Amino acid sequence: MRRHLLLTLTALALAAGTTAVTAACAADWPQWRGPDRSGVSAETGLLASWSAEGPKLVWKAADLGEGHTSPAVAKGRIYGMGLRDGAETVWALDEKTGKALWSTKIATETALEARQGGYGPRATPTVDGDRVYVLGVGGELACLNAADGKVVWHKSLLTDFGGEVPRWGYSESPLVEGDRVVVAPGARGGAVVALSKKDGSTLWKCVTPAGDRAHYASAIAADVSGQRQVIHFLSGGVVGIDPTNGKLLWRYDSPANRTANCSTPVYRDGTVFAATAYQTGGGLAKLTRAGDATSAQEVYFTRQMQNHHGGMVLVGDYLYGFDNSNLTCLEFKTGKLMWAERSVGKGSVIAAGGMLICRGERGPVALVEANPAAYTEKGRFDQPERSRDPAWAYPLVANGRLYLRDQGTLFCYELKK
Repeated sequence: MRRHLLLTLTALALAAGTTAVTAACAADWPQWRGPDRSGVSAETGLLASWSAEGPKLVWKAADLGEGHTSPAVAKGRIYGMGLRDGAETVWALDEKTGKALWSTKIATETALEARQGGYGPRATPTVDGDRVYVLGVGGELACLNAADGKVVWHKSLLTDFGGEVPRWGYSESPLVEGDRVVVAPGARGGAVVALSKKDGSTLWKCVTPAGDRAHYASAIAADVSGQRQVIHFLSGGVVGIDPTNGKLLWRYDSPANRTANCSTPVYRDGTVFAATAYQTGGGLAKLTRAGDATSAQEVYFTRQMQNHHGGMVLVGDYLYGFDNSNLTCLEFKTGKLMWAERSVGKGSVIAAGGMLICRGERGPVALVEANPAAYTEKGRFDQPERSRDPAWAYPLVANGRLYLRDQGTLFCYELKK
C-alpha cells in the first residue's frame, strides 16, 4: 500500500509541471519564464495596485555586465549572465541582499553579425538541483555547480555540433527534460540535440528535413495525449520532438518568418500557439496523435498578435501579449480579439496573482488586470537609473519580489502586501 502511494505521488509530481526542473520552493523562478516556462507565477498575496512610485525597492545590484538575460531564482540564490571585461560571465547573488556570491567566465566576447543590443548574453540560466545550465551568445553551453560556479562540463554548439551563430546570437535558454539538456545548434546534422545533464555526452540529434537553423526562442516540454514532447520554435516553424530519441513528430510553419522567431510557444490541452512579428502574426494548431504519429492542424491564424520578442501568457481562457506596440487580449481557443491597448508600448509580459506585469522596452512598467472584459491598469512606474539600451529582459516574480534587469544592474522590488 505504501509503495503504491509512493508511485502515485511520484506520477502526480511528474505530471504537474512541463519540465523536470527541480525548485526548492514553489515560488522560485528557476528558469526561463518560471517553473513551467509559461510566464505565469502561482504566487498569491501580491499587491493588487501600485503607487505612483511603484513597489518598494528592496535592493539593487550593479556591475553585472552587459546583457539582456533575465535571471533565475532558486534556493535562495539568483543566477544570471553578463559580458564583463571581454568575457561572458555567469554569476550568483544572494536572494535576500543582492550580494555577489561567485562569478565564472565561460567564453570570450563573440562578434555577432548584427550588433543590435550589444554582444552580451541573451539566455536565462536553468537551475536543476545543484547544477546550473547556461548558453552563451556564441554557442558555449556549460554546466556549473550551483554552490560555487565551478564548471562541471562544457560544449560548443559550433565545434561540437556544427551549429552556426544566429545573426543576433544564440538566445535560447537550455531546457532540462528528465536526464537531458535540450538545445538547438541549428546544424544540418542536428537542428536540435539532447545531452546528458550529468556529463554533457550526446544522447540524440534531431535532423529536420527542412534544415532548420537556430533562431531566438526557447523550447518547452508538454504531455500531448499521453506522450511527452519537446516543442521548439526553429527558423522554419514550430516542431515537436520525442525527448527519448530525438524523432521529429510534427511541425507547424505558419507563424514563422524569415527574420526572427523569438517568443516561446504556448501549450494547453493538445494545442500550441506561436507568433512572430515582421508582418506575420500567430496561429493555434491542434495536435492529434494516431498510433506513433502526431499531426498538427491549424485551428486559426490571426494578424492581431504580431509578437516580436516580449512573449505571451495564458491566464484562464485568454492569451495576453504585445501585438507589436499594443498589449492585446485574445480568446485562446478562437483567436477572437477581446481588446487592444497601447499600455507601455512594445514590451514583455508575465502574469502573477491574476495580474499582468508589463515592461515596455523603453522603460515603463505597468500592473494590469488579467481581465478579458477591458484593459484596466492598476499602477505604473519608471525604473530608476535607466540605461540607454532597450529593456528586453523580461520581468520576473519570485518569492514575493519583482526583478528587473537593465544591462549591468538588477533591481529587486517588494510585491507582498
